[in-house]
Amino acid sequence: MRLTPAVELEYRCKRLQDLMAENDLDAAIITQNADLFYFTGTVQNGCLYLPAQGQPLYLVRRDAARARMESGLKEVLAFSSPKDIPGLVASFGYPEPKRIGMEFDVLPVGLFERYRKVWPTADFTDVTPLIRQVRMIKSHYEIHLMQDAADQVDKVYQRAKEVIRAGMTDLELAAELEYVARKHGHLGLIRMRVYNGEMFFGHTFSGCDSAVPAYTDTPFGGVGPSPCFGQGASYKPIERNEPIIIDFAGNMDGYLVDQTRVFAIGCLSDRLRKGFDDMLKVQDLMKQLAVEGIAWGELYERCHDLACEMGYADSFMGAKGSQVSFIGHGLGVEIDEYPFIARGFMEQTLQIGMAWAFEPKVVFPGEGAVGIENTFYLSNEGLKQLTRSDDALVIL
Repeated sequence: MRLTPAVELEYRCKRLQDLMAENDLDAAIITQNADLFYFTGTVQNGCLYLPAQGQPLYLVRRDAARARMESGLKEVLAFSSPKDIPGLVASFGYPEPKRIGMEFDVLPVGLFERYRKVWPTADFTDVTPLIRQVRMIKSHYEIHLMQDAADQVDKVYQRAKEVIRAGMTDLELAAELEYVARKHGHLGLIRMRVYNGEMFFGHTFSGCDSAVPAYTDTPFGGVGPSPCFGQGASYKPIERNEPIIIDFAGNMDGYLVDQTRVFAIGCLSDRLRKGFDDMLKVQDLMKQLAVEGIAWGELYERCHDLACEMGYADSFMGAKGSQVSFIGHGLGVEIDEYPFIARGFMEQTLQIGMAWAFEPKVVFPGEGAVGIENTFYLSNEGLKQLTRSDDALVIL
């Protein structure tokens, strides 16, 4: 078990405190698991009380002893109710907060009301934009974990070449690949920040199922095993001469990468083959354009325009009527972090340390889908690619 170094946690908390000071916040109260892990190194039940100045207080309801073992923060304290927090805060000499930030995008209303009763005169505001701003710049420690996750998905890719056969179901293939990932450290969960965002290991499907839209905000959807989880692999048998999509997210010690590769037994139609080759050209354009200072939205527009010029206006990033308005998404602890290579983000620019998945894809209803996805980060030496499996279409 790898623990987040204390110096890493202290640096993250300090960066958030600097942003809090710029935005006149006296304190932040963090409760969501992904944010707790990022700032404390564990996800024990409770909250992180972060004053604008001073040591963070990790307040734990269950289990405080385990939190002390797993978190590198100096102050890990047991508490039983939000009503205990003012006394604990005061015992460290911190003043009563007048303006408090909480994660409004993910915080249940009922839980928010419990905290608001503790400080009824305080002004509560959304701290999520500041948290996401801190998390979007990856440290060398985080990039190393993502490189380990990239090694994991490459093992999945290599195994896929060995086990894919006509007649096996998409779900059987998914199970084979998930088994390999788990053996190599995958945690079995992909965290998403978006409300009702649910994901297992990713999406594995074939043929016309790869072109079926789903409730997820993704270019590929899939039928899934049941309407209660209507996405991803189903019981459809894999056939010859159809695309087999393996859109797989690696997870090593909580850090994610995203990779999509296309396989086929036999061959693909000319339209699918050309669509795949053209998506590689869109990826190449992104690699040329992705430099420090370019707007996320401009990167999207330039790549989207190229896809449209090549004839994919009605099929790029989803079937017509179900297309998504992004081509790339940041990732780290969650799979939908900043930056968003998406329509409309013209004020936000790429910065050194950002990591994102880029996934140009085309969807042809009734026939199938093709595309590519890799995970990249912007370093001081330029754009680097983390995922390393061969981009080429795999013909078996």
